[in-house]
Amino acid sequence: MQAYFLPNDNQSPSAEVSIQASTDPVSQKELIKVMVIGSRKGINSIIKTLHRLRFAEVREWSPPIPYGASGEMMSLLRRQIMVD
Repeated sequence: MQAYFLPNDNQSPSAEVSIQASTDPVSQKELIKVMVIGSRKGINSIIKTLHRLRFAEVREWSPPIPYGASGEMMSLLRRQIMVD
């Protein structure tokens, strides 16, 4: 993991990133789900950073929706990839 992905204590936007994967053994395709949870500002910051790194287009992410009773938001990216 690169250091620029680690949170900086001086940054105020916060977001949590979760990655889940499931494999289809027949087609060798794997469904990857990347979930970002946090403030709207934090989510937008992570999505823009991942876009600059050419990980995903901004339009590929779901619109932020409420997550739990904490007032946090969530955005999801789903992608199929080939696995060896």
